Amino acid sequence: MKYVYFLIAFLFATSVCAAENITGLWTTIDDETGEEKSVVQIYEYDGKVYGRVVKLFKNVDKTAVGIKGNPKIVGLDIIWNLEDEGKKFKGGKILDPAKGKIYSSEAWIENGNLILRGKIGPFGRNQTWIKNNDLSLMIKDAKPNIPEKE
Repeated sequence: MKYVYFLIAFLFATSVCAAENITGLWTTIDDETGEEKSVVQIYEYDGKVYGRVVKLFKNVDKTAVGIKGNPKIVGLDIIWNLEDEGKKFKGGKILDPAKGKIYSSEAWIENGNLILRGKIGPFGRNQTWIKNNDLSLMIKDAKPNIPEKE
């Protein structure tokens, strides 16, 4: 009987330690203007989390700076290799497609919003993304397409 209690306690503890699900559609907000900038689909593939730009609100044909092949931002993965590490997803990378810079990243849910942190060493900044429910933007069966620097 004590094994049953142990099993129940273990299952409860592991569910409490798991990060809140971040998959779905999220609207990004421009840090300088406060306007909606894009919609990113966060998806899981082979146990890791990725994020792909599925819509730009302005400059829809804009390309990513400093990325091999000069790809359009729409359709580009800007987040890759995030892993569930308890209360946060960590260990991934995030691309700023306007600057061509890649940063280490973390992500978590806070007050119903997605918080993304890009950082270099101990320094970084957070962005708050807002849940988006426009399912017409959702890409089914997305597979990673990790960008390469030129």
